[in-house]
Amino acid sequence: ARDRFLSDALGRQTVARRKHMLHIREDDLSGPEIAQLLQAHLDTMAAHSPPESVFALDLDALRSPDITFWTVWEQDELVGCGALRELDKTHGEIKSMHTAAAHRGKGVAQTLLSHVLAEAKGRSYGRISLETGSVAAFAAAQALYARNGFVETAAFGDYVDNPFSLFMTLDLMAEDEV
Repeated sequence: ARDRFLSDALGRQTVARRKHMLHIREDDLSGPEIAQLLQAHLDTMAAHSPPESVFALDLDALRSPDITFWTVWEQDELVGCGALRELDKTHGEIKSMHTAAAHRGKGVAQTLLSHVLAEAKGRSYGRISLETGSVAAFAAAQALYARNGFVETAAFGDYVDNPFSLFMTLDLMAEDEV
């Protein structure tokens, strides 16, 4: 038990140190690295959901004026990405969260999610929602969102219920009251 405690503690310290090495920047989606990472994201979505249930956006769609897009870098290496879409003045949607396969489990997604949530709060959104896959391949994403207070909800915006989607939301107003 003691060895497991020490291992867990060292793992948390490594993740904490790594977060200091990660840099998040707003991205214009013009670089070849982001095109490759987004293609990997689209390929992953297509591998686990039928075409009519894939709601991931391509490069052109992510350039919409209602979307802010960020990339996460470790030195000169692109390790993740994500976006925030304004649905209305009080409601945002997380889009295109993806961590490069070689960097999963290292705190990239949590670092970016924390950044996106801070941005949503700064915009005075009362709620932030997302759509992710419902199958086992999306378990890590589902767990990340649940750890951060997201709960399952009904379809929102232009989405319709389907067996391959899980909709989640976070009440940012309630979070401020805690």
